[in-house]
Amino acid sequence: MVSIFPESGILKIWQDYLPGMPNLLTDDGESVHVIYPGRINDDLGADIRDAVIATSRGVLKGDVEIHVKSSNWYNHRHDQDPSYNRVILHVVFWHDTRTPINLQNGLKVPTLELYKYVESQTNHFTEFGYPYMIQTMPCRRAIYNWDDVFVGKILDAAGQERFWAKADDFQNKLSLIGAGQSLYRGIMAALGYTKNKHPMMELACRMSLIQLEEAVSGLTSDYECLIQYQALLMGMAGLLPSQRSKKYVASRQDDAWVEKLEEAWTLSGEEATMSDNDWHLFKVRPCNHPTRRIAAMSYMLLRYREEGMLFGLMNRLGMSLPNSDCRGLEQSLLVAAGGYWGKNLDFGLPIRGSVPALLGRGRTADIVINVLLPFATAWGYQSSRPDFGRKIFELYCHYPALATNTLESHMMHQLGISRYLVNSAQRQQGLIHIYNTFCSQGKCHSCPLGEDVD
Repeated sequence: MVSIFPESGILKIWQDYLPGMPNLLTDDGESVHVIYPGRINDDLGADIRDAVIATSRGVLKGDVEIHVKSSNWYNHRHDQDPSYNRVILHVVFWHDTRTPINLQNGLKVPTLELYKYVESQTNHFTEFGYPYMIQTMPCRRAIYNWDDVFVGKILDAAGQERFWAKADDFQNKLSLIGAGQSLYRGIMAALGYTKNKHPMMELACRMSLIQLEEAVSGLTSDYECLIQYQALLMGMAGLLPSQRSKKYVASRQDDAWVEKLEEAWTLSGEEATMSDNDWHLFKVRPCNHPTRRIAAMSYMLLRYREEGMLFGLMNRLGMSLPNSDCRGLEQSLLVAAGGYWGKNLDFGLPIRGSVPALLGRGRTADIVINVLLPFATAWGYQSSRPDFGRKIFELYCHYPALATNTLESHMMHQLGISRYLVNSAQRQQGLIHIYNTFCSQGKCHSCPLGEDVD
């Protein structure tokens, strides 16, 4: 049986067949109703993220771990790993241990054994496909009966809601921390991706745009400015070689640059309030390491040194509007790898093979959509330039599709739609908005994609 139902098979059952199935009971006799099965996790922690289940304790939202045997929880030492503390349910094929499933934080998690349900639902579980899922997921069932034009309109509307929510958020930040700092902080967060978003935001708060601009006010050469920018950002982040918990190994390539950064940081008189332990490096590709993204910001600051990042980017955006020059707008954020970072992925880690950009086109497009355009709309209205804000919104509505991320792929599979339908950045944002607002909150019957379904 184990060979017939490996973990991939159990995962398939969890995602496609258990939602909506009645009379599911955990090992302690608690009833479980799967409202939303969540999505596959590609990071630390449990197999499934953002699942929603209904129990006698109420509606629970969190992660689900999948195993063939329940004893694997302890065999894999999940009870000692804090990244599993969001688990709300342990789903197994066989429950071969009576030892309670404990989290690292001391809480207990119920186990759902599938064996007895597989035995009683042979017709459902032996033919993996979509029919049962279509019957149980309201959105899938609805889209099965709708045409692409109607679904596209729903995705467009959801994408616009996400855009205006971001613009409103920036509107509030403009009043609290100022326009320049709001834009800088937003870009820093985007440079951190999902894993290092919060540490990058923290760094932006602790080393503000004003501090960086004032630190180079008396300097004349770009070389000196770049040293100062990188030293202050890397030093405050706790990522300079002298601050690392692991010993720095000299690469023998441009080590003079490292010495200059260390010296500039010491002379600044600043004290680091972050450390390398604050940064998440598990499953982070070397070319996406925080040091490279911080270096990218230093070059961006240098590029707009004369007019400042705020006005530099707003002016470039204004130039792009008449012709809807999306590629030119992305170009204003691109940062090629040069100098020390053209030879090293991180301090003491030489590049082998091709040299990756410090900030490539894929990430710049994400920054344009998620930061620059909603920020510019809020800034336009605050600056009494509503026409500017409206033109920005029009650009967003016609922005071409970006590279598909894992969440978007999950949603397209869940809905049974193709990339042909999700043909714009706005519709991609719509998928994300629907997932965050409805799917992961267990609000299927409030979702516009699940309305009017009996």
